[in-house]
Amino acid sequence: MSNQHPHTILQEISMAEFDYDLPQEQIAMQPLENRHDSRLLLYNNDLISEDTYINLHKYLPSNAHLIFNNSKVIAARIIFKKTTGAFIEIFLLEPAKGQLHSEALCQKMSSTWQCLVGGVKKWKNGEILTSELSGDLNIPLKATLLGKYQEYCEVQFSWDDEDVIFSEIISAAGKIPLPPYIKRISTSEDADRYQTVYAKTEGSVAAPTAGLHFTEETIEGLHQKGIEHSFVTLHVGAGTFKPVSAETIADHEMHQEYFEIEKKTIEILADNTKMIVAVGTTSLRTIESMYWIGVKMLTQKDETTKSLAQWENLGLQQYPAISTQDAFNALLNMMNKNNLSIFVGITGICIVPGYQFKVAKGLITNFHQPQSTLLLLIAAILGNKWKTIYKHAIENNFRFLSYGDGSLLFMNSR
Repeated sequence: MSNQHPHTILQEISMAEFDYDLPQEQIAMQPLENRHDSRLLLYNNDLISEDTYINLHKYLPSNAHLIFNNSKVIAARIIFKKTTGAFIEIFLLEPAKGQLHSEALCQKMSSTWQCLVGGVKKWKNGEILTSELSGDLNIPLKATLLGKYQEYCEVQFSWDDEDVIFSEIISAAGKIPLPPYIKRISTSEDADRYQTVYAKTEGSVAAPTAGLHFTEETIEGLHQKGIEHSFVTLHVGAGTFKPVSAETIADHEMHQEYFEIEKKTIEILADNTKMIVAVGTTSLRTIESMYWIGVKMLTQKDETTKSLAQWENLGLQQYPAISTQDAFNALLNMMNKNNLSIFVGITGICIVPGYQFKVAKGLITNFHQPQSTLLLLIAAILGNKWKTIYKHAIENNFRFLSYGDGSLLFMNSR
């Protein structure tokens, strides 16, 4: 970013500049039979080439270190029934009142969430609904509307079995939520294929889709070359599909997301001999956010800081002398002092053209929707060359969006 006031720079980023014509037939509605057969567009130093994900190891140096997001998608779509017989669909967004996902999903007898509700006008405060499907558990799940707000409803879920936790009951009663542009009912195949093979920590309502192409064979191919990997957890919210309706990015509000990262992963990020490659925009946003939180700790002398607001990094850019190593060591010192093995935080960072990447040297990612914040992130890596890449992908029939093909982009590709 230049020396202009940050908000002035953001006002100059018009969303109209990040539009392109995406043919409907190139939006992937189904996954491929084999994950690693997805096509991989490679872009480095003005050269475009192509392969498939099974051969990813050929295009990364042996000192590369991949960062995966191991968040697991929950069965967030649940159909409930009113006493009148009318159906109401409830879509879980995130736990209410800032409760951690890990805590809310382990609740017994009751759990309260922020939700989207289809047909909410038909549902009165305090009215109890019962789940239409209770799956193998055969335990009725009840929902009570506690309040209606501008962007969500607060709903209390309850069930009468103290041996069953909330994650178990929604797995039985709910369905995996597919992206809104996939206009079909989710299937048993989606329950498997809309998860990464390394998904572990429950909490997302949308998959970190760059990882959907990886198989055990892909990862083994990387391992054979000496390329290791680590995990972060960022629970993807429904805000990932929220269109940018503002004319400039300055007026768009990003949804904040919860993340956690183990100490041993932070130690890897502090090692400047590694070439860090993020698998997916969620992994990228997490590790870049961690750098800025480290900068906050150093400059504000505040070891309790755990969050990064949407544009907060712009104000922190006045401290260019703080290296990646210094920022991550500040985090590690705090964790050692407090005997912490996992850092838990919140980020709303929005990465746009002009951003200088501090941690990642490469990104593996899918092809994103027009006029989306994710496309702006791609433009932050590539500048206007994103247009050349997307034009090539369309003209060569690459598959787009969540179940589509992907790309390997390097930060030196501008």
